[in-house]
Amino acid sequence: MVMLRALQSLQRRPDRALLLAFGIAAALLLLVLHLASEVGAGDTNAFDAMILRAIRNAADRPGAGFHALYKAMLDFTALGDVTTLTLVVALVAGALLIARKAAMAGFLIAASLLGTFAVETLKSVFDRPRPNVVAHWATFSNTSFPSGHAADSAIVYLTLAALVARSVESSGLRVYVLLAAMALTLLIGLSRLYLGVHWPTDVLAGWILGASWAFLAATIAWWLQARNTLEQPGD
Repeated sequence: MVMLRALQSLQRRPDRALLLAFGIAAALLLLVLHLASEVGAGDTNAFDAMILRAIRNAADRPGAGFHALYKAMLDFTALGDVTTLTLVVALVAGALLIARKAAMAGFLIAASLLGTFAVETLKSVFDRPRPNVVAHWATFSNTSFPSGHAADSAIVYLTLAALVARSVESSGLRVYVLLAAMALTLLIGLSRLYLGVHWPTDVLAGWILGASWAFLAATIAWWLQARNTLEQPGD
């Protein structure tokens, strides 16, 4: 009952919701930084290696089933590539422009670009090498922590899902859209582990970063809508 009253209060006060969102995002960033410190000290190496070897031992089986799973994981990981995510954002932004929602299109592009830039900055700062305990079944271009695929896919797909959910009236459809985006983000992250190109802690940090960024972006969009800066949710 107390939780319900708190949620109703936040719905009436977007400024409080925005402040809370910043607090949650800051706490999650501190969690990622703590995880990074553990990674830098080597405290997660044994755990990371154990998980990767377990995944590879379970997956590396001859036959048609293995080939189908391998191809599926390559397809999933492609959904988190920079090219794919850029295309998704561009197509959605184009649709918003056609619908005369230029402010929302600009917000989506800015949120995606700034989030991706933040992830790439962190990757260059931490400079963690890629896993070397299993063979790599996919190509990669830079350092490992946090996972760009996990973070960027969460930023794009979860932000899109949050914006779409605010524009539909059916609560069931809102839940479906959010769960679908979460499932897609999880599959992309898991594909990076299956393919042996990320440590588990890389993917975990990427998920946390991406989800917190999407949550903050969605809350900022709601706050701007309440101030009539962006299009109203029903427009």
